[in-house]
Amino acid sequence: MIHDSVIDLIGGTPLMRLNRIAPGLNIVAKVEFFNPGGSIKDRVGIGMIKAAEEKGLINKETVIIELPSVLKIKKKWWL
Repeated sequence: MIHDSVIDLIGGTPLMRLNRIAPGLNIVAKVEFFNPGGSIKDRVGIGMIKAAEEKGLINKETVIIELPSVLKIKKKWWL
């Protein structure tokens, strides 16, 4: 499938059977690393942005800077 925007790729995360881990059981896992940003945070982030747009808090001119979680952890250790 071809998409017009990376935003179209968020959500619809594929599921994968864990046959080797649990033979004979029907266990599936969401494969979040297939999201554009590689994590579940993509879905949370787009939800936050859409909510802020609906409330008029941000618009197409707004610049959003996301601090990588690794830096957030390091920042907590520094303070």
